[in-house]
Amino acid sequence: MNTEKDFSPLTPNIVRALNDKLYEKRKVAALEIEKLVREFVAQNNSTQIRHVIQILASEFALSQHPHSRKGGLIGLAACSIALGKDSGLYLKELIEPVLTCFNDSDSRLRYYACEALYNIVKVARGAVLPHFNLLFDGLSKLAADPDPNVKSGSELLDRLLKDIVTESNKFDLVAFVPLLRERIYSNNQYARQFIISWIHVLESVPDINLLDYLPEILDGLFQILGDNSKEIRRTCEVVLGEFLKEIKKTPSSVKFAEMANILVIHCQVADEAKLTNDLIQLTAMTWMREFIQLAGRVVLPYSSGILTAVLPCLSYDDRKKNTKEAASACNHSLMKLVTPEDDDDDDNEDEEVKSNESPSREDSLSKAEPDSGDTLNASQGTVSFSNISFFAPASTDRSQVTLDLDGIVQVLDRHLHDTSTGMMTRIAVLKWLYHLYIKTPRKMFRHTDSLFPMLLKTLSDESDEVILKDLEVLAEIASSPAGQTDLTVTCDGLELKVPDGSKPGAKTSESSPSTPSMNSYFYKFMINLLKRFSTERKLLESRGAFIIRQLCLLLHAENIFHSMADILLKEEDLKFASTMVQTLNTILLTSAELFQLRNQLKDLRTAESCALFCCLYRSWCHNPVATVSLCFLTQNYQHAYDLIQKFGDLEVTVDFLMEVDKLVQLIESPIFTYLRLQLLDVENNPYLIKALYGLLMLLPQSQAFQLLSHRLQCVPNPELMRTVDESKYMDAKRKPAAKRASQAQVDYAELLLHFDSVQSKHLEVRHQRSGRASELPDRKLM
Repeated sequence: MNTEKDFSPLTPNIVRALNDKLYEKRKVAALEIEKLVREFVAQNNSTQIRHVIQILASEFALSQHPHSRKGGLIGLAACSIALGKDSGLYLKELIEPVLTCFNDSDSRLRYYACEALYNIVKVARGAVLPHFNLLFDGLSKLAADPDPNVKSGSELLDRLLKDIVTESNKFDLVAFVPLLRERIYSNNQYARQFIISWIHVLESVPDINLLDYLPEILDGLFQILGDNSKEIRRTCEVVLGEFLKEIKKTPSSVKFAEMANILVIHCQVADEAKLTNDLIQLTAMTWMREFIQLAGRVVLPYSSGILTAVLPCLSYDDRKKNTKEAASACNHSLMKLVTPEDDDDDDNEDEEVKSNESPSREDSLSKAEPDSGDTLNASQGTVSFSNISFFAPASTDRSQVTLDLDGIVQVLDRHLHDTSTGMMTRIAVLKWLYHLYIKTPRKMFRHTDSLFPMLLKTLSDESDEVILKDLEVLAEIASSPAGQTDLTVTCDGLELKVPDGSKPGAKTSESSPSTPSMNSYFYKFMINLLKRFSTERKLLESRGAFIIRQLCLLLHAENIFHSMADILLKEEDLKFASTMVQTLNTILLTSAELFQLRNQLKDLRTAESCALFCCLYRSWCHNPVATVSLCFLTQNYQHAYDLIQKFGDLEVTVDFLMEVDKLVQLIESPIFTYLRLQLLDVENNPYLIKALYGLLMLLPQSQAFQLLSHRLQCVPNPELMRTVDESKYMDAKRKPAAKRASQAQVDYAELLLHFDSVQSKHLEVRHQRSGRASELPDRKLM
């Protein structure tokens, strides 16, 4: 430095001392500067004061010589001390050169800069707040300083500044938030510690409402929550906890919608191997739970994104029990927000969607359909949906919050298609679909054709719980009034008439008045279900009875059996038809769920029960033994005997004899208790005895033969069973006559002809198969 240059009002001695390498001499010069400035303050000579500060800043603090810079820093601190309460008038000139030295490569100089700024701030106190952003920016850099002395000095200055902010009510939060939002994304551990400590302080000051600006820093807080430092994570947890407490106290002033997407993102784990991600996810899920409960329908536009985050968590194991429980609470609370009002017509919304629809829009759900064979097509038109962003709010600009139904359905469908989806997640997805069909049936039926193939495929799931929920959804689709289109359904060449229960007193031959009316999707469901059983025989063997029994509970047994009988009557695969009839017959005779239907068929007292018997009989003809058992169930013993007489013309195979064996076992079961008791009345039930003897003659001398033979040996002599009271005896004879009169409307001759026709078809198919089998050796020889 040029010592001959004029630095007045600083004396040459002061200038030399400020440039000295010894701290003590620089300190003496600082005392002289302090004395000089005090004199100028006493004289109210602000011009000279500014001149002194300008010289110390430009000629010393910003000098190229390190000792001069050190002298300038201590000189500026001395000026501030001398100015006292008036230092606020010169803070810009005092602070800026000191902050410049924060970037110096010399750690000692950075330390002196901290010391100088500490003295300046200590004197100015609240007057430094207009320059807070500059101070905060400088301190945030020193917080990550590698030198421990510099870091220690910056911490002292940091504490002082926090005390000043806490005491003051003039802190400019609006000006500070942009800087905080920028700095909060620092990856440096010390910088993060510095940031989170400041947020903690500001959040605790009553006069500073940081909650209003939480949407701007919430994402950064969750980033800090994933820090490797346990101390930083703990501090961040405390800060987030305090914010959540404040949100619960003042929910009306919280900007829930602006923070919903942030929580959705952090509820999803990017790297499950990192333990810190578990903490982030749990915290975000906890916040989400509170948001849904506090904000209510405000979060509905974000429901698809919330479900994207929540649903996978429902399948977590006990290692993430807390996250799973929070996710379950979120799911339950969100589901309760959907109400029947969400199904109301919104013509304006429909017009807006149509006007904004681009030509390239496709039905995103249809891309995942397994094959067109399982597709329903009940509606006249095809509904297509745009590719919806999971995190894009729906109708946030409207005064009334609307449900993001398209987005929700897309998320649910995607989870059903994902083979890696856990069992509890699949159950939750199906519960959602059921809930939506209950609350918003009209809008949901726009998606039915896209959802149906996957719902049908889900019947092959390994979990019984999943299948039960799936059947509930399918049953609701099949029975909802919103799904009614045409009364005549055509599917795969089958034309079936749907029972119409909409008109009072309406009756059809296909349904009794006691059964609930089904919509046009019902028969399509039955057709596709039987088609699936036909293509997946393993499903029929392992879950067929379970599925049909549950459907009988959900949709009424008569509807299920009537519709399946109609469909099987036109089944071209005769072997499958026989197998399916055998399955249905076993369910009919043994399942507790079908007790009412068995009672309805037992006496055939009404025209409806007779019509049902005829419908079942025509399909049961695919399986001769099942047809006989149906006759036993309906007490058509003479017809059963006539059928057994025709068994001599059938091809008796091992499978056929095994079915007869099972029928004998069933006769000994509680289901046929009434049949066994009727053996006591020999005179009125001769054809029952003949039919049983016919079965006995069909059987080889096996265990079943012995069982039935012993039963028939117990049939008493008719003379012994006659009562003394002739009037009672005559009454007993009149009852079968009355029963025969009620069954007169059944054309048994025609039924026998139908049986012969069906069995002829089966025989023809078997001959064709045996013919092809006999040709195989010849083909090999050729």
